[in-house]
Amino acid sequence: MKVEGQVRIPSGCAIAAVISREGKRMSGEMITNAMKPMHDRSNGLGGGFAGYGIYPDYKEFYALHMFFDCRATRKDCEVFLKERFEIVKSENIPTRTIPAITDEPVIWRYFVAPLKSLVASMQLDEKEFVARTVMKINADMKGAYVFSSGKNMGTFKAVGFPEDVGVFYRLEEYEGYSWTGHGRYPTNTPGWWGGAHPFTLLDWSIVHNGEISSYDANRRFIEMFGYQCTLQTDTEVITYIMDYLVRIQGLTLKEAANVVAAPFWSTIAGKTDPAEKERLTFLRTVFPSLLITGPFSIVLGFQGGLMALNDRLKLRSMVVGEKDDKVFIASEEAAIRTMEPDAEHIWAPTGGEPVIVKVKDGAY
Repeated sequence: MKVEGQVRIPSGCAIAAVISREGKRMSGEMITNAMKPMHDRSNGLGGGFAGYGIYPDYKEFYALHMFFDCRATRKDCEVFLKERFEIVKSENIPTRTIPAITDEPVIWRYFVAPLKSLVASMQLDEKEFVARTVMKINADMKGAYVFSSGKNMGTFKAVGFPEDVGVFYRLEEYEGYSWTGHGRYPTNTPGWWGGAHPFTLLDWSIVHNGEISSYDANRRFIEMFGYQCTLQTDTEVITYIMDYLVRIQGLTLKEAANVVAAPFWSTIAGKTDPAEKERLTFLRTVFPSLLITGPFSIVLGFQGGLMALNDRLKLRSMVVGEKDDKVFIASEEAAIRTMEPDAEHIWAPTGGEPVIVKVKDGAY
């Protein structure tokens, strides 16, 4: 007889998130513990977390979290970084040795500021300059990967179960106003350190439960605009799509959600509000290649907020709860109860309807 843990879990992968609307900082231990009751949704081939507000002393600088295959690669990459940035701090990311996490690469972080003269000469804004630098390192520098590049935020990921990854990275020593977490159950792509979630670019981070059947169409479109998918998993493309739609095209988060989880044409045709019908028709017509098909539930982290989104048929589980100023999101209610036993207003968002939570202005 087959028992749980010895068979493929078709709804595998676990996601969790918490945010304080008041901008109150919470220990990373909370999100680590949230992953424990969802242990069987992942298989030890990837776990990770993103924290926002965790670097208040360096909040004006981009925090580059990086994997290197060896020290020589790190030194070569550092020469490249010094040509493009002022490096204000460079150090190992603190970890602890535990039996559950093995074969770790060199794990490093840099707090950097783009060289203003170089940014001006390239006629780019600062964020575009950083994004292009991340793409160049990940695509062209063998053995070096930037896996986090935002301001006052950071991603921590590894091959392992998420609750072990949290202990490995000593997340209890960090405090942030928002956290996301992921336990991976890869089905079509390899399990490796760079392929664990979250996937990030600048301040965006994505954790994802599901599979993207439209990946090739999504990737081909987004790579026309300078993005390069190098991390060997379908989820990476979602991060770049959100960056393109919101940062480059200027869409709102809700509009971006209406692109990636666009309503069916029949649903649009049934809209009674002419302006809403026109808006949805425009988005589906202009960005057809960015519709994400297949089952998914995602949480998008960004500076000052979170957005949770299901595919339009709601083929993956996701629940939301609240308590006081905090909002909790997870694949299972058990994870929410671990973070807040007295959570209230537990509900499952409708397919294709984004849940957007923002920290009040000035709180972070």
